[in-house]
Amino acid sequence: MPNDRYIEQRVLSADPIELIQILYEHAIDLVREARTALAAGDIVGRSKAISRTIGVLGELSGSLNREAGGAISQNLAALYQYMRTRLTVANLKQEDGPLAEVE
Repeated sequence: MPNDRYIEQRVLSADPIELIQILYEHAIDLVREARTALAAGDIVGRSKAISRTIGVLGELSGSLNREAGGAISQNLAALYQYMRTRLTVANLKQEDGPLAEVE
């Protein structure tokens, strides 16, 4: 697919800051996908998009330099964990509110 090649090239040529931006964009797209699936009653699609978003948030959390990052790093880690929790709630309760909050 042409879009896949574009994304692959973008990732391969990105600096670390751009990689973080790409992950944020991907997470937002996945949450939107989950919201659309929820509205359509697509349980599998919703669950898959939420699981993938949780994975992206895990990657973002894992990329934090907690020693050099100080309070900012700690705050981002807490935010990512909060977002993962809200996504889990959204998936279990099949609610849009937590998805909208994360988005």
